[in-house]
Amino acid sequence: MTGGGRASGGARDLPRARSPAADRFCDAVDRLNLWTGRFWALAIFVVTLAVLYEVVARTAFGHPTLWSNETTIYVSAVAYLIGGGYALLYRRHVRIDLVYDRLSPRTRARLDLVTFIFFLIYAGGLVWVGTTMGWTSFTQSEGTGTPWNPPIWPVKVAIPVAGALLLLQGVANLLRDLGVARRESRTV
Repeated sequence: MTGGGRASGGARDLPRARSPAADRFCDAVDRLNLWTGRFWALAIFVVTLAVLYEVVARTAFGHPTLWSNETTIYVSAVAYLIGGGYALLYRRHVRIDLVYDRLSPRTRARLDLVTFIFFLIYAGGLVWVGTTMGWTSFTQSEGTGTPWNPPIWPVKVAIPVAGALLLLQGVANLLRDLGVARRESRTV
């Protein structure tokens, strides 16, 4: 075995030259997604408190709220969206490991490059369309149309933010998979 745990197979298996700039970029993206994910994970407490308040107000006092249901939906939606980059940091998105794990490292790298094109289109679409939707919603002071009628733009702005976090983490993971950056994160 050579350094890095790969089987020796000639010159093509020599460790690639890594870039310190790529290492710093990947670590910064990891930190950003780690702390963003941890922050929004705490949203479950806000959701729980809103539901508890609604249950007590409705059952014990006969006074349901206008805001509780929408609060739980929108806070949960933002946490779900923003959590995409965090999930990708830990590589928890769906992949067919049964096939992928049987491929050689070189074939995996090629497959990662091909699938990254589709990932780029998806994440780029989230950023592009989400930005348009969020900006339009903000400039029109769009509400939800319910009796409480909170502004909906914060949820819509979360779409491009989530797309950007996902895209950054995808680039960081690809740099690691291709050997341009150190495989392990110093953050996680």
